[in-house]
Amino acid sequence: MNHPTRDSGVLLHPTCFPSHPGSGTLGADAREWIALLGREAVGVWQLLPLAPTDGTGSPYSSPSGSALNPWLIDPDDLVTAGLIDPVDRDQLPGGPCDRLDPDLASRRAEAIARALGRRWAEQPAARQQAFQRWSRSQSHWLRAHAQFMVLRRLEQGRPWWHWPAPLARRQRDALALFEQEHRQSLLEEALLQWQLQEQWQALRREAQARGVLLLGDLPFYVAHDSADVWCRPHLFSLGLNGSLINQSGVPPDYFSATGQLWGTPVYTWRRHWLTGFRWWLARLQRQLELFDRLRLDHFRALEAYWCVPGADSTAENGHWRPSPGRVLLTLLRWRCRGRRLLLDDGRLPLIAEDLGVITPPVEALRDRFGLPGMKVLQFAFDGAEDNPYLPANFRGSRWVVYTGTHDNATSRGWWESLDQAGRDRLERVVGAAITAPSWQLLELALASEAELAVVPLQDLLELGDEARFNTPGTVGANWSWRLQRPLASLAGPVHGFGAMAARYGRGTAAAPTGAAVPAGGAAGGG
Repeated sequence: MNHPTRDSGVLLHPTCFPSHPGSGTLGADAREWIALLGREAVGVWQLLPLAPTDGTGSPYSSPSGSALNPWLIDPDDLVTAGLIDPVDRDQLPGGPCDRLDPDLASRRAEAIARALGRRWAEQPAARQQAFQRWSRSQSHWLRAHAQFMVLRRLEQGRPWWHWPAPLARRQRDALALFEQEHRQSLLEEALLQWQLQEQWQALRREAQARGVLLLGDLPFYVAHDSADVWCRPHLFSLGLNGSLINQSGVPPDYFSATGQLWGTPVYTWRRHWLTGFRWWLARLQRQLELFDRLRLDHFRALEAYWCVPGADSTAENGHWRPSPGRVLLTLLRWRCRGRRLLLDDGRLPLIAEDLGVITPPVEALRDRFGLPGMKVLQFAFDGAEDNPYLPANFRGSRWVVYTGTHDNATSRGWWESLDQAGRDRLERVVGAAITAPSWQLLELALASEAELAVVPLQDLLELGDEARFNTPGTVGANWSWRLQRPLASLAGPVHGFGAMAARYGRGTAAAPTGAAVPAGGAAGGG
């Protein structure tokens, strides 16, 4: 599907939907949300990564980068499909719906997986055969994911490099014995992933029918304690005992005298070269089969990455090393062309997250492949006339402009934190007194040349920083905000957004093109 040059969208992660304890799901709320966007000609729904999260709820540090987050499984839809009984749903752990609760969401998902397993023998032969076909199509990630998640529970959450050596090193006999002894638990993990994919693809078909694009997000690195690294340690900078030889981060800058240390292993790129980048291409294809377009987080690392010694506690002693981004994106374009995943103009369906200090070689890589970069309006009002985030300074239209992202304060919270000089600068650009900062900042985004303007739902609702989704570098209440009102109550704000977008020539006018969404889940790659 390829929309007109100018479009609009809303950033909202499905964990924020209000109707279920623990976490939002891919059920009725998600369908109502897509219907609302389609009705108001808002053409893009942007999400965060759909992968399982770490213990804090962050989707950017996943134990399994190709899997879907089990918290999102909708029990009501499983009952409707005859996969679990109403009594299974009614006996799920309960609790409040006002905040994301990782522990409650995990317990509910595990109970649903057990219910799927108990009822599986009763399912029709055609359904069982469909599951087997899907499992084979996803073999490049599914088996290792199921093994990893079951072993992780058995090992009480210990990281894989502290597991018994035969399992940590994936010795064939040890894994075969493990699979024999835990066949039912492995089946339950696979069934859970199958039904998550079924529910997601049903949403994709609904979105496609209503002219709404689904914009996903992919972290550049994968977590050290993940199925990806456990399964293919040779592709990462690890010692024989699983410890980090080199880790990721960013160098010291104005914001941090010691830089940022992320603790994820960097890639051993020469090994990826030798395999023809098979793992990376399968990873990207998996995401492009889930989404219509994909934001690449930390895009600059495709040109060069900050490499820090694995034992260091700060990022100060790192150094830049080159990445083979040009080759990787070229190979991806060839693969996407053969699978009809390119946009109608031949571009890759990617967006480059190019925030921060970006060098000319990074810009050249982005522009060589025609990828839109990002502009965040909250960064625009430092008083510099040449600030690149000011709409007047956008060069061309190949941008996605945001009022703020999941890592920023809400626009109202940002406005309330500005000093008088900052407020005066915003008023001069807007050309009026600031009475509704979220909406006035949004109008600047919509009026810009950028091909896509995206607003977090919190800004449409004019919420303050009590609704902030994440504060980078902190631990606490991040990722936990949830909508505390029915979806129907969003009709007014979304209608106002759609009407404002239409005044600036933004809307969904194109018919779907490109690859159709498969009825039985996306085909596997690799």
